[in-house]
Amino acid sequence: MLSQAIGDLLPLAVGVALSPVPIVAVILMLGTPKARVNGPAFTLGWVLGLVVVSVIVLVVAGGADSDKSSSDALDVIKLALGVVFLFMALKQWRGRPKEGEEPTLPRWMAAIDTFTPGRSFVFGALLSGVNPKNLALTLAAAASIAQAGLGTTDSAIAVAVFVVIGSLTVAGPVVFFMFGGSRATKPLASIKDLMGGHNAVIMMVVLLVLGAKLIGSGISGLN
Repeated sequence: MLSQAIGDLLPLAVGVALSPVPIVAVILMLGTPKARVNGPAFTLGWVLGLVVVSVIVLVVAGGADSDKSSSDALDVIKLALGVVFLFMALKQWRGRPKEGEEPTLPRWMAAIDTFTPGRSFVFGALLSGVNPKNLALTLAAAASIAQAGLGTTDSAIAVAVFVVIGSLTVAGPVVFFMFGGSRATKPLASIKDLMGGHNAVIMMVVLLVLGAKLIGSGISGLN
């Protein structure tokens, strides 16, 4: 059922959207001379990464709704991903900056003002489709869609909902910048400081909640 499938993937899509690193990256990109081409290129790469991974998993797991063993395998995958998320949450908590320390961001961000549109596109795709956390969330979302036994049209709608929600925090700043002009500078800078300064804590909470959800979903499906 489409509504149930969308309900199952909503928390996963929000988990993808609440990724501090790509949010900080796209906002930094919007402060460069090539903002009006690099921002949309980064967003397009991000969207494409989510779509490609979702479609691949759906094609591979397409028979899960009619095959009990395949469905059980997907539940085991959810359970395993949930456990991995809990360990990742613990790692984020242990690695959080100590009081007075400056949070560290990826080194490539220091060169973001030299990015070309092509490089921006590639980084967007990598951060959405290859980043371990987002890859795991997309796998879990696509597995949920596959288990729902939807038709081609409904599966496409479910994937579209996942991608749109998962892309809001990346595409949103770009749209705001394109239409807001100078008025967008201060709000975007505040968001960048918030997400960058609390990266570890935000990721820890997201991973903890989603890990618990996936473990519960996996256990429920296996019963």
